Amino acid sequence: MNAKIVLATIALTAASAGAATEAQADTAARGQAGMASWYGPGFHGKRTANGERFNTHALTAAHRTLPFGARVRVTNKTNGRSIVVRINDRGPFIGGRVIDLSNASARAIGVSGVAKVVVARL
Repeated sequence: MNAKIVLATIALTAASAGAATEAQADTAARGQAGMASWYGPGFHGKRTANGERFNTHALTAAHRTLPFGARVRVTNKTNGRSIVVRINDRGPFIGGRVIDLSNASARAIGVSGVAKVVVARL
């Protein structure tokens, strides 16, 4: 009897893990929606989380979980403009935000403070 319970538990755990993986893949395909902000003035020239020097004029961004070097398309939901940026830092550290853009990246899609965006990994 105990063996049946253990096997059932293992099967349920495996099924939930598969469902989580499918959900993550679906989210990656559709993109992550949320708020974007930009950063840079006080960080230009300082080291990013991946070790390179931050360049506020480069097309880069900070994301909490995407791997360094990942390229993502960020689309401003207000005006439809989009840009491809490279993840080279961690953040944002303000709740409700999904990505921090360099100044150049933010300007390219018309973000002057915060904006609703969709982030899709390429």
